[in-house]
Amino acid sequence: MSMPHKISTLLYGFDGEGRVLLMERAQEPNLGLWSPPGGKLHTAEGESPYMCACREAREELGLQLTPAQLHLVGMVSEHGYAGQAHWLMFLFEILPPLSVAPPPIREGRFAFISREGLERLPLPETDREQIWPLFWRHRGGFFAAYCHVHPDGRREWTLEESRPAHG
Repeated sequence: MSMPHKISTLLYGFDGEGRVLLMERAQEPNLGLWSPPGGKLHTAEGESPYMCACREAREELGLQLTPAQLHLVGMVSEHGYAGQAHWLMFLFEILPPLSVAPPPIREGRFAFISREGLERLPLPETDREQIWPLFWRHRGGFFAAYCHVHPDGRREWTLEESRPAHG
């Protein structure tokens, strides 16, 4: 069965204390759950993942970033998400430290969360089980992961490339 391919970016920004900026989603997808800000590429306009990340940082966080201020930490390909689409997600770390949480926007509200605090938050299941562990292991390095979502909802993960920052 043919499904559309959707491409998105996620932004992982940190404050001076090492806390990550997350958004509590006020609408679907992931209503009520905490996740990094980001959004879909404007593919019809030929937008690159870096251009999208800079645009989303401007629109959602009020930050004027250049591609040089981003580090591509990971790429996640998700086959058949919710039986509706294939996703290609680019995970970027914002290199300059952030100083304040942005004001709420239509999509949700922002807060800085410690790494330990993530354990107590409602997170998307895939984020908690796979993406966050991969991000922490590869922060400063790079990974590529593939997730095959079966019709019964079972997820099968393959780590296609792994270059941790330290080792």
